[in-house]
Amino acid sequence: MLWKVIAILQSRLIWTIPAAMLAGIASGYFFDMSFVKVTVVPLTFLMVYPMMINMEIRKVLNFDGLKCQLAAQVINFGIIPFIAYAIGIFFFPDDPMIVLGLLFAALLPTSGMTISWTGFAKGNMTAAVKMTVVGLIAGSIATPFYAKWLMGKTIDIPMMQIFMSIMMVVFLPMVLGNLTRRVLIRLYGMPHYQTQLRQKLPALSTLGVLGIVYVAMCLKAKAITGQPAMLLTYLLPLALLYGVNFFISTVVGKLFFNRGDAIALVYGTVMRNLSIALAIAMTAFSERGAEIAVILALAYIVQVQAAAWYVRFTDTIFGKA
Repeated sequence: MLWKVIAILQSRLIWTIPAAMLAGIASGYFFDMSFVKVTVVPLTFLMVYPMMINMEIRKVLNFDGLKCQLAAQVINFGIIPFIAYAIGIFFFPDDPMIVLGLLFAALLPTSGMTISWTGFAKGNMTAAVKMTVVGLIAGSIATPFYAKWLMGKTIDIPMMQIFMSIMMVVFLPMVLGNLTRRVLIRLYGMPHYQTQLRQKLPALSTLGVLGIVYVAMCLKAKAITGQPAMLLTYLLPLALLYGVNFFISTVVGKLFFNRGDAIALVYGTVMRNLSIALAIAMTAFSERGAEIAVILALAYIVQVQAAAWYVRFTDTIFGKA
């Protein structure tokens, strides 16, 4: 029963995330919810650790599909962060924390959804898996430096806190996830792991995501209710960022790659690891992290909707599988 509930929550993020946001705003408006700060670290771990169990780093240790991988990383780290920064400065010249939120989303590419959506669109799954691992590791290393470089003059970027947060929410769960996968395979065998556990475990991340969104809204409830149009003003720049990202990746995929690689390229560059971005924001920036979390929570809604609609047009854009 529990797994069915979690699966429903995961498959309906377009509704469950707004519900968590509204619940958090209502709670924070009517009650003193400052005590929820103590849940940030455990919820962060719940959000990230299950995703890492299925991550097999050894799959990136070859040069198959190198051209596609290089193209993905050029888009991910040479183009999109600067577009996100430019959009942020244009729309929010006086709100650097929101600009930083957009930058965080842009600097942490790929997630489990990269693999899922690539599969739905019948793209190259092997390439998608490799992009997910490479993108996560590269993004985790690059994020503090990009943040310092682009935002260091307007915000005091806590480099050490960001590095410590990344160690805690990326590399520690990655190590523990690898050990967990080995233990599960040893206990239950590879067939049971592949058919029963592999699909279920990452779904637990959904509970962490919804929890963090709820906590962030609790902490920002007074500000949001004081300026209710705030949420709407974030949607346009987010939609623009994702629209430009889809356009660039589609054009590159269409011009230079076959159908399977092109689809993997699109989802390997457009799907952002918003869970990691949320985790870093909430752990590295303390109370101000809730400001970043608001726009990242809305990014979930835009991302899921955009990915779902793109699947519908995949055959039109790239031809049938």
